[in-house]
Amino acid sequence: MAIDRRRFLCQASTLGAAALVTPGAFAEKLIRTPWQTEGPFYPDRMPLDVDNDLLIINDAITPAVGEITHLTGRVTDVSGNPVKNAVVEIWQVDSNGVYIHTDAPRRRRRDRNFQGFGRFETGSTGEYRFRTIKPVRYSGSRAAHIHFAINRNGRRALTTQMYVKGNPDNERDSIFRRSGHASRDLLAVPFKPLPGSEIGELTANFDIVIGKTTEDSEGGRHGWMW
Repeated sequence: MAIDRRRFLCQASTLGAAALVTPGAFAEKLIRTPWQTEGPFYPDRMPLDVDNDLLIINDAITPAVGEITHLTGRVTDVSGNPVKNAVVEIWQVDSNGVYIHTDAPRRRRRDRNFQGFGRFETGSTGEYRFRTIKPVRYSGSRAAHIHFAINRNGRRALTTQMYVKGNPDNERDSIFRRSGHASRDLLAVPFKPLPGSEIGELTANFDIVIGKTTEDSEGGRHGWMW
């Protein structure tokens, strides 16, 4: 599997170009992305590499195992204005269902080539991008998901989770179910084949709408689920 890390990190991504719109062009207010629990496995020890390419750690040669996914989106406010200089964080299990956390179940099976956590600072249009793997089911009743945190001026503006649209496990996931039908549509996104990819890469676009507050009684750093 050929992965050009430098090319990914340096070139401007065009995968999310279709999502870029004129700021403030919305006739109605957008719906805020729902809060979801952070869970207990936000990294307690940061990996050596925290960039937006989770497939390769620093200058390693061996990539992580999994379905390569180009994850893109925009961060906006409820009026559709881009939120620039926000720090988007993601974390997720590897292809074996293991988090990068010292108390994670089955941690001895962890894919040491998977970064497991990444950061990206949004640009002038609020865009972000990551290269990661398609999420897989976690142990227990949790459906495949990717955790997101949006930080502004050093404070948490949103904590949420993104799911795979059409995944039958979603309806058995208690956190996803209790979001309500309208929220579920905002949190589940399709994973589509990347046109022209010879190695089966995927694309996923998750747009995020935040309010002006920094914490919320429904979310935050201390949720008990994962």
